[in-house]
Amino acid sequence: MSSEILYIFGLYNRPISRMKINIDPKAKALIFDLDGTLSDSLPVHLETWRRICDKMGCTFDERILTEMTGMATISFAERLKREQHLDIDAKEIARMKQADFWENIYKVKPNIPVADVVKRYHNVLPMAVGTGASRKSAELQLETIHLRDYFDVIVSADDVENHKPAPDTFLKCAQMMHVAAGDCIVFEDGELGMQAARSAGMMLIDVRPYLKASLRTEKHSGFRTT
Repeated sequence: MSSEILYIFGLYNRPISRMKINIDPKAKALIFDLDGTLSDSLPVHLETWRRICDKMGCTFDERILTEMTGMATISFAERLKREQHLDIDAKEIARMKQADFWENIYKVKPNIPVADVVKRYHNVLPMAVGTGASRKSAELQLETIHLRDYFDVIVSADDVENHKPAPDTFLKCAQMMHVAAGDCIVFEDGELGMQAARSAGMMLIDVRPYLKASLRTEKHSGFRTT
């Protein structure tokens, strides 16, 4: 796997490598998951869920985020209500969670290796966002990480009936870009999203190794790139 070399002048006298995401030359369009892929939002989601659970007198198990990444907020709320035996409507739990997340949206950062791909292929290939987030959450996050203007197509949880791991989100992205599903590459960090991409017959890039490598680079260099 190739890497690009980043020189941190003034701090180190040797190069620090960051893995570069390479694109299959057969690809005719790119589709990006949002939470955990384009945006480093999962820490913000976690602290938001913990605050909401504190208000309701329960606890939030962070493994739920790992297991359900890519699913709509209402699905998280329904699981929380069921497992914690909460006497509150799941829609109200989802509403409280979304409101808290929107208030803290400024804490969300871009995932640099993936954002780099977006900037490299802007006006080169059609690109879409396929997310389990609501339309409002998707728009706010993309504005916050300064990537909104790179995408003409956004398919959110509000736009499909069947969410990930169903392929509907990604298939609608391909349809709106007028590109065959098999010619699209999906960028994902969640297992459910990867299932959706495979079910859609699309090429897939698991971004997690690139994000882990980027995090190691940041820790080694002593600062975060933005």
